[in-house]
Amino acid sequence: MPDTQTLVNDFLNKLKKRKIEGSQATAKQTAELLRSVISQTRVPYTNQAAALIQSVKTVGERLIAANPVELAVGNVVRRVLHIIREEDLSLTTAAMAGLNLSAASDDEDDVDGDNQPVLSAAAIAAASRSTLRPPSLQTLLEDVPDSAAVPHTSSSGGDSEGKSKSADKSSRSRKLKHDVIEAVNELIQDINTCHEQIAEQAVEHIHQNEVILTLGSSRTVLEFLCAAKEKKRSFRVFVAEGAPRYQGHLLAKELVTRGLQTTLITDSAVFAMISRVNMVIVGAHAVMANGGVIAPVGLNMVALAAQKHAVPFVVLAGSHKLCPLYPHHPEVLLNELRSPSELLDFGEFSDCLDFGSGIGAPLLHVVNPTFDYVPPKLVSLFITDTGGHNPSYMYRLIADYYSADDLVLQRRATSGN
Repeated sequence: MPDTQTLVNDFLNKLKKRKIEGSQATAKQTAELLRSVISQTRVPYTNQAAALIQSVKTVGERLIAANPVELAVGNVVRRVLHIIREEDLSLTTAAMAGLNLSAASDDEDDVDGDNQPVLSAAAIAAASRSTLRPPSLQTLLEDVPDSAAVPHTSSSGGDSEGKSKSADKSSRSRKLKHDVIEAVNELIQDINTCHEQIAEQAVEHIHQNEVILTLGSSRTVLEFLCAAKEKKRSFRVFVAEGAPRYQGHLLAKELVTRGLQTTLITDSAVFAMISRVNMVIVGAHAVMANGGVIAPVGLNMVALAAQKHAVPFVVLAGSHKLCPLYPHHPEVLLNELRSPSELLDFGEFSDCLDFGSGIGAPLLHVVNPTFDYVPPKLVSLFITDTGGHNPSYMYRLIADYYSADDLVLQRRATSGN
């Protein structure tokens, strides 16, 4: 099995070179990498959770820096950190509960303890050193020999006691890592099945003879619409082509292959066609803490058209796309510019250069953003793998997935860099 550093470097190269397509694939591979990091991390006897958190944070900072615009990476890193904190708290709570139950049991035994021999302070102190499940008073009476009633020092007793404490700490360390890895496995499973869980809700939102509008291509939207079709819903889909990448062409072909009535339109025709539409259903790149949406470019225009004609604007997003940061947060990179070649052929572009000045400065500039920001006031409903939610509720839903201590992961760059 490759070591952690090799796995991290390979994944960093994929992120930097944009070799991973889609937030779901990115989130899944991030979670799998962090699972390997946790599995191979050596934790001390004390502060096991702190050691795991530090390992995950160190790797997470590098992953986020490799591709800041892919917010799913940071989301998964923060989810794993939250899992570690929750599992550590659960073990601590269980240990305290065990101590309380033992104390209550000892009190009950003391009521009829007149016929029982009296234990020495040394024996009771030795029993109290058990970390998770201290033995009851009856167990102590059965196991402690008579000589234990007389305080004395014994090197062999000290050794066995030290071994017992070490075993308890080692057992708790293994228990914490085991529980964390199991929880990360559940997170990976949730990421794998998010499309299916969202699609199961389609029949509740799409009704007979409706007209649905979407833009670009989204697997979540595809599965959602096809799930409604499988439930014998008859409806038509308008697909805006999503220039300049024209991902809507791919979605339209797939919908037709699945047997859905589909109409392909240009992006500029959205306002003209929106009056015929019953609902807009789109995917998202990320959902921010305020309920705002980072979505493929062009969707803000669609949202404005839907608001103008009082058409519900519904956003589908898996839980791995829920980001605990706000759009104005300095760690959030809302957009990136794609190659101008998607809009203009390089041959045509070179003809627009002014070589007379001697510096080759272009008179024509091409701007090709990847994403739009849709404010929460334009969103009618979010549908996630946990159900439907209003935009005003998203911050509470997001708060269940993350810890406040993990919101800021990247260190501030020094002025010399």
